[in-house]
Amino acid sequence: MPRWLGIDPGEKRIGVAVGGTGVRIASPVGVVPAQPRRAAIDRIRAYAGEYGATGLVVGWPLNMDGTEGPQARQARALAAELAGQTGLDVRLWDERLSSFAADQALAGLLTRDKRKARQDAVAAAAMLQEFLSSGGPETAPGPGDPRDE
Repeated sequence: MPRWLGIDPGEKRIGVAVGGTGVRIASPVGVVPAQPRRAAIDRIRAYAGEYGATGLVVGWPLNMDGTEGPQARQARALAAELAGQTGLDVRLWDERLSSFAADQALAGLLTRDKRKARQDAVAAAAMLQEFLSSGGPETAPGPGDPRDE
């Protein structure tokens, strides 16, 4: 069963989740500081090795009209960098509402500080879960694929 890591990039933190295409279940793994970038990529590569991941799916925060704004372009750049540094299959997945889903899942369960620390990993799991449930890599573009806008 191929395993995928879900990567939810942010300016301060990067959420990480793991899931498999066979069972199509995603679970939060952890949060990686986004800076320094090299250390973040090294930690993601370590997670990929630890979980035997064959691919990475990077959250792609498109605008609500489906266009690519600055954050989506940054996510695409991270995906391209991860592809080059890991040699793994890297895909992009529209994650416009994953942080909202994570907030809803954690509401009332944790203190504000603990919820904030966990939110990125839960958002990565929500995004990865949708990716796996929607057909996985067959339905997701790679970082070098052109946009149909």
